[in-house]
Amino acid sequence: MSAVIHLQALGLTEYEARAYTALLALGRSVPARVARQAGIPRPKIYETLERLEGRGLASKVGQNPLEYAPLSAREYLTRSRRAFSDRLEALDRDLSRLTPDPAPEAVYHLNGEAALRSLCEDLILNARQQVHMAGSQELADRLESLCPRGVDLVRADLTGLPPIAAAGQEAFLLTRDAEAAVIVHFVPNDAETEAHGVHTHNPVVIHLINGYVQLAAQQAQASADQNQGNPA
Repeated sequence: MSAVIHLQALGLTEYEARAYTALLALGRSVPARVARQAGIPRPKIYETLERLEGRGLASKVGQNPLEYAPLSAREYLTRSRRAFSDRLEALDRDLSRLTPDPAPEAVYHLNGEAALRSLCEDLILNARQQVHMAGSQELADRLESLCPRGVDLVRADLTGLPPIAAAGQEAFLLTRDAEAAVIVHFVPNDAETEAHGVHTHNPVVIHLINGYVQLAAQQAQASADQNQGNPA
């Protein structure tokens, strides 16, 4: 059951997750019936339900016979979101103390398609104002779907412009909020080398990429306008 897996990811044990989902299905029940519903050995069900009670996920609602009822799943999710957000904020503060802001002139070399795609997604998800990107249509489609609402997106193909990747490779350019940029060179699956690229906060590089993407977009628009004015 996917709910059990997700609850475990939030910190519940397998038995706790199974018992809680069983309680949600039953509404109110004696431990023996919860054990049968959840597939938990009866000797384990009492301690499991007590732990759920300690987590604020279940409550005793009767003593003779002993019964348990689940507490609101919505309230649990709200608490979990708040706790996770608090942890992320604390982690951000701690990491900020350990890691200085990257030097603007620094250029970081990256290898591997998975790592490069992940970096592009991170940049898009953290965009606040404007994104420029050009190249690989498949990746651009994916990133456009992740782009936050309200962010100005400038997108273009690189056809008709001077190549910026070696023969047989496919270039991809991305900048975010005039603060960060990535240049990627994708390679064919059968190539001896792997995808590679650079990540930088250098404002000169970011400005050059933005200009290159805007030029590509303008040329594409001019070509489209010309085709409309001269139908075949």
